Amino acid sequence: MDFSQYEMQGLHDVGAINIFMGNQGRNYKRHWHSYGEIILVGPGDRHIFMVNQNTYDLVSGDFVLVWPREMHEVVDTNLEEALIIQFSNAFMNSLFDLQRIMHFYRNLHVLCVNNHRQLVLQLQEIVHKMRDIFFSDSSDKELRCCMLLMEFMLTLDEHKNEFAPEINSLDNNGYNEDIMRRMISVTDYIKNNLTADDLSQATMAKMAGISKDYFSRLFKTVTGTNYSKWLNMIRMEKATELLSLDNRPLTEVAMLAGFQSIPSFNRVFRAEKGMSPGEYRSLRVKEKEVL
Repeated sequence: MDFSQYEMQGLHDVGAINIFMGNQGRNYKRHWHSYGEIILVGPGDRHIFMVNQNTYDLVSGDFVLVWPREMHEVVDTNLEEALIIQFSNAFMNSLFDLQRIMHFYRNLHVLCVNNHRQLVLQLQEIVHKMRDIFFSDSSDKELRCCMLLMEFMLTLDEHKNEFAPEINSLDNNGYNEDIMRRMISVTDYIKNNLTADDLSQATMAKMAGISKDYFSRLFKTVTGTNYSKWLNMIRMEKATELLSLDNRPLTEVAMLAGFQSIPSFNRVFRAEKGMSPGEYRSLRVKEKEVL
């Protein structure tokens, strides 16, 4: 899928978790972002969502799972009473088991109360606790919400056998835990070393200790996209983060995000965001002034 024609969204606020209710309207345009989302469908008769190329017609009480960097759209639903939980990809990447669960369930995007009633009711209870804590005055609410997010993921993982036809198990494809750890180590290295001289697929395959062809196939299975598109998305995330933080020169932003030149930075940025880096920075400044 060509991500360049769709908007990339950032976290609405800094933190590991954000929770929203009361959004106006019944739809939200097609977009992607670096964080994940859990959506508990609210009351009403019509709830249509799209994740990647699939469209889902859901009922009240169902869950929508959007993993980091997945294209999705709210086609028609009661957004005002839907519960939307955003979770940081950085937090999920902080523990191997959370990374493993994200990759294992990458193809699972809906949890239907009519098909998995016991599990969904358990998960509803967890997210309602998260909502109550998040909107409380508790000084440790982020920590408590993170603990509940881990409980959500652990509970989901405990019911993995219910989803055998719907998910693509890495183990069933011959990718054992050792291989998974190597791939995650490579993606972590890239995220922390965007200014490295050589981030070619061949070099990363060598770092993982596997052939380039096998690395290419495995990388798409693990991340859901090919290597070059994924690398551009990571660079874009870094660039938009830097542009939102301060007024450092655009040449420095380009360099820190791993772009080889200002022209290539401008070209990729405009393709992804529909505007130049300078225009994006000005837009972010205006948004902050409004807040």
